[in-house]
This record gives sequence, structure tokens and C-alpha cells, in this order.
Amino acid sequence: MNKNFKTIMWLAVALLGAFAVAGIALNRGESINALWIITAAVCVYAIGYRFYSAWIAARVLVIDETRATPAERLDNGRDFVPTNKWIVFGHHFAAIAGPGPLIGPTLAAQFGYLPGTLWILIGAVLGGAVQDMVILFFSTRRNGRSLGQMARDEIGAIGGTAALIGTFLIMIILIAVLGLVVVNAMKHSPWATSTVAATIPIAMIVGIYMRNIRPGRVLEASIIGVVLLLLSVWGGGWISDHETLRTWFDHDGLPLAYAIIVYGFAAAVLPVWLLLAPRDYLSTFMKLGTILLLAIAIVILRPEIHMPAVTQFVDGTGPIFGGKLFPFVFITIACGAISGFHALIASGTTPKLLTNERDIRMIGYGGMLLESFVAIMAMIAATVLEPGIFFAINSPAGVVGKEAVDAIAKINSWGFAVTVEQMQQLAKDMGESTLFARTGGAPSLAVGMASIFGSAFGKHLLALWYHFAIMFEAIFILTTLDAGTRVGRFMLQDMLGNFNKKLGETSYMPSVVFTSSVVVAGWGYFLYIGVIDPNGGVNILWPLFGIANQMLAAIALCVATGILVKSGKLKYAWVTALPLLWLVIVTTTAAYQKVFSSDIRVGFLAAADDMATKLYSGVLPPEKAAVAPQLIFNQHLDAYLTLFFVVVLWVVIVDMLRLCARYLAGKRVPKLSEVPHEPSRMVEDWVRD
Repeated sequence: MNKNFKTIMWLAVALLGAFAVAGIALNRGESINALWIITAAVCVYAIGYRFYSAWIAARVLVIDETRATPAERLDNGRDFVPTNKWIVFGHHFAAIAGPGPLIGPTLAAQFGYLPGTLWILIGAVLGGAVQDMVILFFSTRRNGRSLGQMARDEIGAIGGTAALIGTFLIMIILIAVLGLVVVNAMKHSPWATSTVAATIPIAMIVGIYMRNIRPGRVLEASIIGVVLLLLSVWGGGWISDHETLRTWFDHDGLPLAYAIIVYGFAAAVLPVWLLLAPRDYLSTFMKLGTILLLAIAIVILRPEIHMPAVTQFVDGTGPIFGGKLFPFVFITIACGAISGFHALIASGTTPKLLTNERDIRMIGYGGMLLESFVAIMAMIAATVLEPGIFFAINSPAGVVGKEAVDAIAKINSWGFAVTVEQMQQLAKDMGESTLFARTGGAPSLAVGMASIFGSAFGKHLLALWYHFAIMFEAIFILTTLDAGTRVGRFMLQDMLGNFNKKLGETSYMPSVVFTSSVVVAGWGYFLYIGVIDPNGGVNILWPLFGIANQMLAAIALCVATGILVKSGKLKYAWVTALPLLWLVIVTTTAAYQKVFSSDIRVGFLAAADDMATKLYSGVLPPEKAAVAPQLIFNQHLDAYLTLFFVVVLWVVIVDMLRLCARYLAGKRVPKLSEVPHEPSRMVEDWVRD
């Protein structure tokens, strides 16, 4: 009876999900209720987790819960630390959930709600979550080795070396983008800055409490941390309204950038239990609490999606960014569906904290599904806005005009109604001077979230909800930056360990300080030039973010496919090979267009040549002429880095295919680097509570 009930229940979930997805995909000409999108997402995620992830764990990976993990065998109290599964889940989710699931769907709404929503659901279940779980498993079986080092050990010297260098450089770019988004979110926002700053001592209190005062008392520490975190949020609002105290936290971008650089170094050097893990764990409460509150508000309000299912901008003429629906909707969505950055976390900090292999499914696959749900929430928050308002906020002044009247006229000509008075009132309600041309995605996401919260819990608090959303975005992203810096340190130590074994030891303090300094200096430099850029830095770094991130995911899936084939599991290799094939097509096409397209809004080199021609002909106004050489250099830098990343990707692909061919032909290939089985002796009285 119980089995029959479960069968009927899951059949009902599948039918409801299919009905909801069909309703979203086939609806035309009428607005759709946001509740259908949430229903479709929950059903698709439930089916994927219950059946697909369980099948992969049992048949493809063959997870063994009796096997000792690196955290148990190599426990050093600094990087390898057996940790409660919920703490690890909180750290992992906080580390992987950066700007992608918030900003990507918001920007992709330019194409309409349908393309992005479908890719978020399909990409996460069949691609992103699979990658995260598989890489976490393989890294755990290899003493927590980094992705690049696994590539070198499993594929070979050529592909592995290319992957080591490529993934490290991509990581530097990704962290710089994270830092830039955080700086822009906290800039002149005392509430966000003070709350983010407060999370650091709070995390250290929780870490010391669980490590030294009351070891293993996760519930007690969680209650203390959450109460202090809520007080810090309330205190941030109070500080923001205080005439004297607000000046202590009201800063330009450069001082905030320096502070983030110092914090990144500290997070990479200090023991993981003291700052990184507890801070990420507590930040997860803020992240999940806000997303849950947003979901509840949507269920209560059942708002209509005002953005069309598909807009006219699928032809590449969109005002927010240039490029057609294919391949740029996939590049723009990025982390909400699949993210290479996740593979770095899954082969960085997380496998060094994991106590039991049976938690890999929940942390790897489940964590990605949760991030994908965040992306769905972001898509809803962006598309419940009137399209005219959405495009007025996100369209650059260079496209729609500097004056409000010109911008409104341009947006109205696209068929999206909005007025100057409407935008002025909205800015006043949000506590801002203007919302025109607030590009980057974060402001419009905050407006969408504030509108939903305000409608559900009180419109008189719109300004409060808006600034709360800005603060939420800053906390959301900073947790990815600190974990990324530590993972970057691990990657560099792995590389140096090929030349000097001592430098490859994660517990060797001189190596820890040296490699952390190199990593922080690398992304700190790009963050610095981004912050001082007169255009806000987004034009320097953001175009690379999506392409580099998806290429990194392709490299991770290459490594996973090669290991599966070498392990004698050729019949299961399609699990990683199919998403790999799709990513190779998408990223190679996008890279080619971004480098060689003659459209100045798409191609890096075309944009640089156009700017240079205007500069030399003297048609640029003085303020643009002053920064033109810097902008031209940036476009060329973007082009060369993109080409380099493409070469790295294809070197890894070719070497992986060569490896598979040799293995299937019975020829000699590098041995599997999986460590021998060792039974777990872990006492599970506090770790597994």
C-alpha cells in the first residue's frame, strides 16, 4: 500500500510538472501567473532529485558510505576538517550561489521570460547538478584534488597542464567580477556595508563556539548566529538612518575594494572552521530566508508576468546587450543552469569538509537545484515588472539617450509603455534619485523584489525593501568570493606541487601565505581597474564572465567523461558527455561571435576598431576621448583572453578524446589516481547529528 501510494504521488508530481511546463511554453498572447513557473520548477526539481540523481549516485558513481573521506583521513584542523553535513551544505551553497543566478536571469529577461526559464530548468537538472555531484565525488575520491590537478593526473600532461593554467586564470577573472558586483552593491549603501561587515565577527563567534566552547552543538550555534545575523540586518537599517554612524559605512568604490581584498586574503589563510565555513553557513540562512520569503510572497500575491514570453530582441537588437537568442541566452543565464565555478568549489573546499560520501548527492546535486530555484525567483522578480520599467532601468544611456524624455520615447517606440512621471515616482518610492540607466541587473532585481515584498507585506515600506534587496545581493555574492579565493589558493598549490612538493602542501604555512597573496593580487588588480573605470568596470570584466564560466564547466565535464571511460563505465559516459557536447557548441559559437563579429555591440575587436576610428577622427566628445584608449585596450584584452580560453578548452577536449580512444583500444593510459579504499572510523555522535 505504501509503495503504491508513493508511485501515485510521484506520478501526480510528474503530471503536474508536465502540465505546468506545457502551460508556460505554449502560452501566447496572454499574461501568465508566476505561480505556474514556481509549480513547474518545484516539480521538475523534485523528479530530477528523486530519480535521476539517485540513479547516478547508485549506478554511475557507486557511492560508498563506509569509505573514509579526505576530511577524516587527512584532518589537519585547517583545510581538512570533518564537518557536519548541514554546515557543509550551507558552505557549499553559499560558495556556489554568486551573482549568476541573480544577475544572469535578470539580464536574459531581455529575450522574454520563456527562453531563460526553460534553460534554467533543463540545464540545471541535466547539466549543472550532474556536473557538481560528479566532480565532488571524483575530487573526494582523490584527496580533494582541484579540477586542474585531476585533469593533469587523469587525462595527461598536455591537456592537464592546459586545464591547470586555464582554470586558474578563469578563476581570477570570475573572482574579480564577483568583487566588482559586491563593490557596486555596497557603494554608498551604509546598510549593506555595515551588515556585511557584521557577518565577519559573527561568523568567528559561531566558529569558536562550535570548535572550542560547545563542540558539535550545531543547533545552538545556528540559533546564536541567526539571532545575531537578524540583529545585524536590523542594525544596518538603523545605522543607515543615523546621521553620524552612516558616514562610517558610506564609501566610494575604491575603499570598499581594498577592504574586500584584505578580507579575501584573510578568508584564504585563516582556518576554515574559524571564518569561511561558519560565515558561509550563516549567509545561507540569509539567502534561503530571503528566497523563501520571496516565494511565499509570490504564492500569496500570485502576480502576473508582464514581460512577453518572447520579445522582438531575440534577433540580437536588444538594448541591454547585443547578440541573438542563440547562443547568448545560455551564456547570460550562466550559473542558474550550469556553472564551471561550481566545479572549482566541488573540487576545492567542499571535499575537504565532507564527512561521508552519502552526503555528496544532497550537497552536489541538491545544492545546484537550490541555486537554480534562486534563478527562477530572479526571473520572476524581473518579469513581473512592466516591460517599459524593466528596459528603462536596464538600458544604457548610450542606447536610449541620456535625457529621460529621450529614453522614454525610445522605449515607447519598442512597444513598451512607460512615462517619465512613472519612473520619477518609482525612484522616489525606492529612495533613489533616479532609476534610469541603472545597468547591470542588480538595481532592477532589487526593484522587482521590493515591489513583490511591498505588495505582500506593506507598500509603505518600499524603500526599506529596496535597500534590503541591495544588501541581500551583496551578502549573496561575497560568500562566493571568499570561497573562490581559498579554492584559487588550492589550485595554485596544486600547480606548484608539481615542481616542489612542499609548496603543494595545504598545511605548509609559507605556501599558504604566498599562494594566497598571489591569488588575491591577481583578482585584486582586475577589481582595481574595474572600480576606477569611468564606465563602472562592467564593460571590462562582465563580457568575459559568462563565456569563461561556461568554458570552465565544459572543462569539468571533459575531466568527468574521461574518468568515467577509464573506470570502465563507457555505457554511462553519456551522463556527462551530452551536456559537454552542448556546452562546447554554445561556448565556441559565443566566443567566435564575441571576437570576430562585425557588430560593434557584439564583437570585441569591432568595438575597439570603431572606438579607435572615432577617436582618431576627433568626433568623440572630450570626456569620452579621455577614456577611449583605456576602453580600446580593454576590448582587445577581452578578445585575446577569450581566444586563449577557447584554445585551452579545445586542447583539453582533444586530449580527452585521445585518452578515451587509447583506453578503448587497449593501449596504455595514465592510471586512475583514486586513493585506495580505507574504511571509515568516524565516530558519528556529533558529526552526523
